[in-house]
Amino acid sequence: MSAGRGHLWIVSAPSGGGKTSLTRALLPRLAALGVPAQISVSHTTRAPRPGEQHGVHYHFIDEAGFVERIAAGAFLEHANVFGRRYGTARAETESLLAQGIDVVLDIDWQGARQVRAAMPGARSLFILPPSRVELERRLRGRGTDADAVIAERMAQARDEMSHYAEYEALVVNADFETALQQLVALFVAPRLSLASQQAHHSGLIAELLEN
Repeated sequence: MSAGRGHLWIVSAPSGGGKTSLTRALLPRLAALGVPAQISVSHTTRAPRPGEQHGVHYHFIDEAGFVERIAAGAFLEHANVFGRRYGTARAETESLLAQGIDVVLDIDWQGARQVRAAMPGARSLFILPPSRVELERRLRGRGTDADAVIAERMAQARDEMSHYAEYEALVVNADFETALQQLVALFVAPRLSLASQQAHHSGLIAELLEN
């Protein structure tokens, strides 16, 4: 099912929505169905954390290098988050798409707007938690954050969630397996369109319609 150009996917969610776990679990499910997909590796100016590898978790670059790339138009989208820069490389993304690989962008709504402006054909989905109570439970995590920090993170999550209607599809992550199946369905569906299937099965179609 890998014939033709890949699709660019924007996946956004509030912190605690389960986006990272879902997208990581999505890739092997898609591979089993013959759909090649990769999660985009962002460029960042922040320092590597223990265990992080350059080119695997992020492309780690300095401030000057990042600014040069902005000036050269090398990013599909970029943002400054708490004094650290993050960006999605345009050339790397285009190369993967040209190879028929779906590319997943794990970005927020502001980055999503930039990508839609640069590549109007990008597809997008938003992941919501099942309730505010569950979201707060997830945000509390190990129970090490103070109430004031949790309140701030909840406010940030609410702001992020308020942009859900800017996306094409919506998944509520109440049950992980159900949400994962819904993501798989969304990613597979475009590859079943008439144009995609005509390209992929051109030989078969010609044989079936031969006089």
